[in-house]
Amino acid sequence: MYWSKNGLHPAVLEFEKLVADKAQYRKQLEEWVRYSWRWAITDKYKLVFKVQASALRAIREFLDSKGFVEVLSPVIGPVTDPGIRGARQASIDFYGHEYKVMSSAILYKQYMAASLGKIYFVSPNVRLEPLDSIYTGRHLVEFYQVDVEMYKASYIDAMDLAEELVSYVVRYVRDVHGKELEEKLGRQLRDFQRPFKRYPHKEAVEFVNKLGCRNPPREELLWECEKLMSAHHDAPFFIYDYPRGSRGFYDREDPERPGVLRDFDMLYPEGFGEAISGAEREYEPEKLVERIREGGEDPARYQWFLQMAKELYPLQTAGFGIGVERLTRYLCGLRAVWEARPYPKVAGIAGGP
Repeated sequence: MYWSKNGLHPAVLEFEKLVADKAQYRKQLEEWVRYSWRWAITDKYKLVFKVQASALRAIREFLDSKGFVEVLSPVIGPVTDPGIRGARQASIDFYGHEYKVMSSAILYKQYMAASLGKIYFVSPNVRLEPLDSIYTGRHLVEFYQVDVEMYKASYIDAMDLAEELVSYVVRYVRDVHGKELEEKLGRQLRDFQRPFKRYPHKEAVEFVNKLGCRNPPREELLWECEKLMSAHHDAPFFIYDYPRGSRGFYDREDPERPGVLRDFDMLYPEGFGEAISGAEREYEPEKLVERIREGGEDPARYQWFLQMAKELYPLQTAGFGIGVERLTRYLCGLRAVWEARPYPKVAGIAGGP
């Protein structure tokens, strides 16, 4: 282990103990997935699902109060988000054409932001995660995400909104469920002071390297390094300005700082890791084609998106996505995201509901 365990929440520590014996852990997880109706009816998980519903209600209440419009999200399409960090996309035969199951509706929320100004989806996502993702506690194959997008906004605007949203949701859940969370789950939620601390990517890499977790300088934080940095904070924080090549083609490169993307992640404290990922979107059609090719993709597959970018030029938007199950895990102090999802789907384990 790289990090001092003092900063890890007890549930995260418990998960670390579970995965120490990988064979035994996998056997337990297979049982958990296969017979999920057995644990879902217990008092603990009844509370978890109620907290999840309250968190979604709080998100909608907050965004609606800010003038956002909830829009239906796509489930399938000719393309989906290719920047999914080692996971594979799922495909279906759509009347003789290959369509993708949404791994993220990011391209679609851009065009709805152009239509309505400020929008959000509560969207289902499917990502065929690598088999070793079951040992992170933070990855599901099927999950929900609240996708937020704003027209003519910057990534600073998106960060400001994200920290206001998370603060609101935590306060709402504490007010509604605080006593029950403490009595049944031993979870205490407290208010966060804004603004949250913000680290440029370069400083975040230096932070974890000093603690002994060696992170390549031009890559996203490794899962273990992310957990380490999260464990050394008692409030959410941001990492921003990732290097070009570390994220999807749609994250805008700063025109005044070549090689630097105008994007960010928010991490939960206590070792829970990534909460939110967001950015300004690239809107120059020529740059989009260049970046798509740079990522090893064929621009022809993104024909509708590139045509839209030209017709609606300049399609300047910014936004973020927040994972519902990861949020629930944090709010309830759970061991892993598979506790935050009824009928969970995890990499390589089939046979459940």
